[in-house]
Amino acid sequence: MFAIRSSWQRLLVLETRSCASSMAAAASRSPRVSAFSTGSPNPSLKRVGTHNGSFHCDEALGCFMIRLTNKFSGAEIVRTRDPQILDTLDVVLDVGGVYDPSKDRYDHHQKGFNEVFGHGFVTKLSSAGLVYRHYGKEIIAKELQLDEGHQDVEHLYLAVYKSFIEAVDAIDNGINQYESDQPPKYVNNTHLSSRVGRLNLDWMDPDQSSEKENAAFQQAMMLAGSEFLESVRFHVRSWLPARSIVIECLESRKNVDPSGEIMVLNRFCPWKLHLFELEQELKIDPPIKYVLYQDDRSKNWRVQAVAVSPDKFESRRPLPLPWRGLRDDDLSKESGIPGCVFVHMSGFIGGNQTYEGALDMARAALKY
Repeated sequence: MFAIRSSWQRLLVLETRSCASSMAAAASRSPRVSAFSTGSPNPSLKRVGTHNGSFHCDEALGCFMIRLTNKFSGAEIVRTRDPQILDTLDVVLDVGGVYDPSKDRYDHHQKGFNEVFGHGFVTKLSSAGLVYRHYGKEIIAKELQLDEGHQDVEHLYLAVYKSFIEAVDAIDNGINQYESDQPPKYVNNTHLSSRVGRLNLDWMDPDQSSEKENAAFQQAMMLAGSEFLESVRFHVRSWLPARSIVIECLESRKNVDPSGEIMVLNRFCPWKLHLFELEQELKIDPPIKYVLYQDDRSKNWRVQAVAVSPDKFESRRPLPLPWRGLRDDDLSKESGIPGCVFVHMSGFIGGNQTYEGALDMARAALKY
């Protein structure tokens, strides 16, 4: 639906090829600091500062994202905590104790910092969230090849924050995912922030040089950045087209049934999260109870009861209890609807050989 530019792929190649030479050039220009560059050694390029020492996902991702912008394209990354050096840099992330977008200063550690993304989000921002807050629309617009003011850019800007960036912000700021004092039932060290963290130098490694540390940061930046761009790419290629389909089907729901509580997907797509979000956004009332769609493999039609919320198995209106667990002729006899195939024991989904039969099942279930 949208042409995805391969700029991020070219960037990954350039990052790898230029790392060694640009590190040496940066170090020779600034012997007081262990400098690290991911761009060209050309001294006319702008410079992005972040702290040296142990790194985290937020500054690795922030450094990657800032270099996707026109203003800082190909900029050199300088890793230091020296305030005199930081003052000379064009942009500073995750260090320096200042948040001032007019000066491109994006730290979040200072006392009194409580910035959030807005748009209903309440998670405190990390340096990654700050960069995305100010430059995310430009990055999204480039991938969509649309103006920043286009509504699709706005939709993706918010969706990528919700599905990707917010978790980085929350983990870096020590915000629990759940409101509970109970210990987690299992350990999860597979998320992006954990994987970036494991790229720090092993304390047992005898080589703790700044050169090796900077090379590890290069890996961290590429890991975080490549997954960010994959998320953007998914939202462009899959999420946005699916959203458009669900909107169209919602708008035509009363052509299916006067109740407005039955929606038919004219083309199957991932619809569940879109439905919940769009019901709120479009103020759909009454909410959708059943979604009909054709099974691509069997060519039968499915009637699925909508859950009460995206994270719950309970349905808003499960298919009738007497139908549950029945199949074929037994189900058709019980329901009085020909062509029935099955209804799940929980009542969350059923099937019929035809669209008309599936629609009759949904209509009958509404009245049951």
